Amino acid sequence: MTVSVVIVDDHPVFVAGMRAVLDEFDDIEVVAVAGDGEEAVAVATEHRPDVVLMDLRMPGTDGLAATARIRTALPGTRVLVLTMDEDADSVFAALRVGANGYLLKEADSDAVHRAVQSVARGEGVFGPRVAEHVMSFFASGGSSSGSTAFPQLTQREREVLELLARGLDNASIARRLVLSPKTVRNRVSDVLAKLHAGTRAEAVAMARDAGLGDPA
Repeated sequence: MTVSVVIVDDHPVFVAGMRAVLDEFDDIEVVAVAGDGEEAVAVATEHRPDVVLMDLRMPGTDGLAATARIRTALPGTRVLVLTMDEDADSVFAALRVGANGYLLKEADSDAVHRAVQSVARGEGVFGPRVAEHVMSFFASGGSSSGSTAFPQLTQREREVLELLARGLDNASIARRLVLSPKTVRNRVSDVLAKLHAGTRAEAVAMARDAGLGDPA
C-alpha cells in the first residue's frame, strides 16, 4: 500500500534529504513537511497522513508535545520518531505520549522505509540501540533507573509545572521565571499536552502526586 507521510524537522537540509530518500520508494508519498511542533499539528490535521516522521528537539513546541496532540486528535495517524537522541529517558518519554516507533537519524534509507511501512501497519518499531533500552526496561521489571518524574518535559516545562503545583497563576509564573505571559501560556499548553491532562487542575494533581509543588 502507499503510505502518506509528513516529515517534521527544523533543519531544512535534513528535511530535503529525507524527502529525497522517501521519494525513491513507490509505496511512500510525502504529502507535506513541517518545521516545528505547531506546524506539525496543523499540517497533520489538514492532511491526515498515515505516518508522521517526528523529530524531538525543535524550537517552540517540541516533538513530544506535537506527538501527544497528534495522537489524541488523529488516532489513525501513527508517529515514528526520527531523532539523534538515543537516551532511555527520551525513548520512554516518546512512548508515553503515544509514539509508535523510534529510530535514530543514523538509520539508512532501507531501515527508514521498512520502519515507515511497519508503523503504518500498526507495528511498533525500534532501532537496534533503542531496542536495547526497551528490552532492559522489561528485563528490570518495568523500572527505568535514573529517570525522574515527567521525563517528557523540558527543564523549563518542569519549572512551570512546579510553579503551577504551588498555586501560581500565569502572571506570577511569568514574573518568577522572567518570561512573557504569552510564553508562559504556550509552556502551560505544552505541559498539559505532554501529560495528557485535560485541565490545569488535572496537571496540578498529577504534579503533586509526583511530589512537585506545595499543596498547602
